[in-house]
Amino acid sequence: MKKFSLILAVVLAAALLAGCAGTPVVYNCTCPTAGEAAAPTQAPEKPTVPAAEGALKTGLAMVTSVADSTSAAADANGQAKYDVTMVAVLADDNGVIHDCIIDGVVTSVEFDAAGAITTDLSAAIASKNELGSDYGMVAYGGAIAEWDQQAQALANYAIGKTVQELKEGAIDESGKAPAGSDLATSATIYLGGYVSAIEAAVANAQHLGAQSGDSLRMASTTAVDKSADAAEGKDGNAQLDTTVSVLTLNGETITSCYIDSVQAKVAFDAAGALVSDVSAPVPTKNELGKDYGMVAWGGAIAEWDQQAASFAAYVTGKTAQEVAGIAIDEATKPTDADLASSVTISIGGFQDLIAKAAQN
Repeated sequence: MKKFSLILAVVLAAALLAGCAGTPVVYNCTCPTAGEAAAPTQAPEKPTVPAAEGALKTGLAMVTSVADSTSAAADANGQAKYDVTMVAVLADDNGVIHDCIIDGVVTSVEFDAAGAITTDLSAAIASKNELGSDYGMVAYGGAIAEWDQQAQALANYAIGKTVQELKEGAIDESGKAPAGSDLATSATIYLGGYVSAIEAAVANAQHLGAQSGDSLRMASTTAVDKSADAAEGKDGNAQLDTTVSVLTLNGETITSCYIDSVQAKVAFDAAGALVSDVSAPVPTKNELGKDYGMVAWGGAIAEWDQQAASFAAYVTGKTAQEVAGIAIDEATKPTDADLASSVTISIGGFQDLIAKAAQN
């Protein structure tokens, strides 16, 4: 762990210096100018929306980019670079946001000029909120606050507003908080993409059982262990899998559940050259729907998005402990007859996500 932290610190420091020279930085750091003092600050307290009777809608958006990926060269490895933004919201029928959580994942898979992956594919990958101060914006960039604190400031600012009100107050034409605004004192990163993700989460929001006063939670898991080297006659595959679970809780009882996942693949040949169009959109499994192909190509009883929704509906009304106790086989597929009638995919990862979200 100490070795990993040291490597992470060096990488972040190098990336930050490159960013100040004009090269894009994954977290869009606002580099301090000479003589500028950067003092860490805390995000303001989360506001509350006056309680109202009735149901709330639970929403989730995942926005993924691989656009910064690069081919290998004789003196440098290629990289599949992933940037995933995740936003969960609770909103009412008037579009007013009652709660908001923002998180993200930035990671990469490296490969050499012989098409061989050089990254440790088994290493744990933490989200930006999980990294906290280890993300390094304060220590290595002189930022006014860490990414998680700045994201929380935007999430807090969104509460009590509609998307239109959020867009009018949170960002100027540059996509940053307007100069002199309260938000600008706690969030100096580029906010435009996160505001767009909040808008998408509100648009995706559904009535799934949440009520005013419920607690919003979100958790994610990310892995790159399905990546593979290039082989004779076959391109290599740098593959990221991020799955997100959003819950609302009344006490310990799950009142709504929303699950989605993104599978981002970057192909490269035996010379380490990219063969994927890295500028193309990367849709989630819910967005793909039937195009994910489980029914057409795998003969499944239902598509991934339908099975994930069936699982989410099944766990609504249960506690996280009860979800952990759902019977599964060695492949972590459900053995309960009611659940297995609509869900035949492995659910062990879903169970872990529910447990993790409930503890957040």
